[in-house]
Amino acid sequence: MEFLIPQAAFVGLPQWALLGIAAAALGVLSRGADWLVDGAVGLSFRFGLPPVIVGATVVSLGTTSPECAVSVMAAWQGDAGLALGNAIGSVVADTGLIFGIGCLLRSLPADRYTLDRQGWIQIGAGVLLAAGCYAAYAWSGPQAALSRGFGFTLLALLGAYLYFSVRWSRGRASSSEHEQPPARSPLALAALIAGGLVLVLLSSQVVIGSVTELAEAHWGVPQIVIAATLVALGTSLPELAIGLTSVLKGRGEILVGNVLGADILNVLFVVGASAAAAPLPIVDAGAEVPQIALLVHLPAMLLILALFRGFSLHAARVGRFRRWAGIPLLAIYAGYTVVQYAVS
Repeated sequence: MEFLIPQAAFVGLPQWALLGIAAAALGVLSRGADWLVDGAVGLSFRFGLPPVIVGATVVSLGTTSPECAVSVMAAWQGDAGLALGNAIGSVVADTGLIFGIGCLLRSLPADRYTLDRQGWIQIGAGVLLAAGCYAAYAWSGPQAALSRGFGFTLLALLGAYLYFSVRWSRGRASSSEHEQPPARSPLALAALIAGGLVLVLLSSQVVIGSVTELAEAHWGVPQIVIAATLVALGTSLPELAIGLTSVLKGRGEILVGNVLGADILNVLFVVGASAAAAPLPIVDAGAEVPQIALLVHLPAMLLILALFRGFSLHAARVGRFRRWAGIPLLAIYAGYTVVQYAVS
């Protein structure tokens, strides 16, 4: 995601201009997220799908597609290692940061039907990725890489996930069935989603680009701190904006669905497509800690997914997530960020 708008576009701009650009981009980001949530809710009503399913498929596909494109391009250009760390970091950020904040803001609804299906796929995808990485390292050592065959397997599982997600939800009444039908046509609602998605993706990159230049060139923040915070946040800022907007508009099911779907797609879509393009190295030979993916990234991902699954099982029984559940998720995300900074 961080390569959609080159950082060079912000280099040399005065501080006042960067502040103005960041403020304007935040306004556009808010408007785009508003359009996307309204379009997703309206579309779910039109086709009789629960909003949580739309969040787990349509919205998540939209927010992860640019990230997948960047990762595939990086793999083709010989920087395949970017995709693996990017995908794992996004899973941790989506589940820890975004869902954690959403929980603290409001008690989020829990659809048992969805959590019993997509929820197990979410943690299953994470376990499959971790197993593939550790098995490859045990077999090949420092030369370990996720093979193209593994990538095509993940893409096949992606197709099955999307097919069964729609099949499982077909015929189920929308959670908004007590409301009046949306005035817009399905085509207009799809255009609203697409337009909101474009605004969210582009404005989020403008925000990160301008703030990164401010921090580095004008405020003297070290590059390593920027890499561990702003750049990492940039990949999840669209999901964060959409999630917070959905919660504030009383549509917390969109946030739940988007987190579930984004986690699944980051493994099956981003890693799958990238590995299919070129084998993904697991050990970064140029890093100060070459095995950081094995020692930090994967354990953090598995821990936060297991915790989320535990919260989901309880929430499915009572109908809602407890607000305090956001505290340990945010704590793990904060610890993950600090450890990355420390070992880097």
